[in-house]
Amino acid sequence: MKAFIIHLNDWAEGERRLRFHADLEFFQEFDNTEILDADVNVEARVVKKGREKVEADLHLSGTVSVLCTRCLEPLEVHVDQAPAEVFTPGENPDWDLSQAVYDYVCLSLPLQRVHPEGACNPDTVRFLSHEERGDEEAGAKNSPFAALKGLFDSK
Repeated sequence: MKAFIIHLNDWAEGERRLRFHADLEFFQEFDNTEILDADVNVEARVVKKGREKVEADLHLSGTVSVLCTRCLEPLEVHVDQAPAEVFTPGENPDWDLSQAVYDYVCLSLPLQRVHPEGACNPDTVRFLSHEERGDEEAGAKNSPFAALKGLFDSK
């Protein structure tokens, strides 16, 4: 796995800036099937204060590709997260930021993932529009509830 590991024993107290890159392979390691492609740069400002306290500010920027929920075509979503978090890696001298990076990218994705108006696959939009407007008679024939029509009509 492409882990984002910081070896805390390798440096004394103070601040360091580190850079990582999260691509599709990174997200596949988490068994994520929603993300089709990724190009996310991670900048970490890590401050070591003594043996047990480490602070990290992560800034994530780039893009991930997911499916549009309207047309099911790839949709590029911009990621721009600047969360400031305090982490304490505990006794472990190797601190892996991979889970935090994964979580922040996934949390930055919008709940409604659709192309801007007019950018969806036109064939899919045409099909969906036809289904929504559909002929009332054709809709009644294709309805699984058509057999129940008139069930409560008076005799």
